[in-house]
Amino acid sequence: MGIGIGVVLLIVGAILAFAVNADVAGIDIHVIGYIVMAGGLLALIIGLMIQLPRTRRNRSTAITTDQAGRQYVTERDDRIDGI
Repeated sequence: MGIGIGVVLLIVGAILAFAVNADVAGIDIHVIGYIVMAGGLLALIIGLMIQLPRTRRNRSTAITTDQAGRQYVTERDDRIDGI
C-alpha cells in the first residue's frame, strides 16, 4: 500500500508542479506540488524498504520424528541470492 500511495503522490505533485497554471492568493501551487512529490518519493522509498526484506527470504520449517517418538522442529531462514 505504501508503494501505491507514493506513486499517486508523485503523480499528483507532478501535475501540481508542472501542469497547473492557477494563481491562488497566498499559496504557490508549484511549491505545493514539489512538496507533495517529495512526500511521494519518501513514501515510495519507505514502502520499498518494508517490502524488499519480505520478498528476499526463503523460510522453511521441518518436523522430524526419531525412533523414540520425539519430534524436533527445525526452522531455516535462507536468503535468496540474485533477487
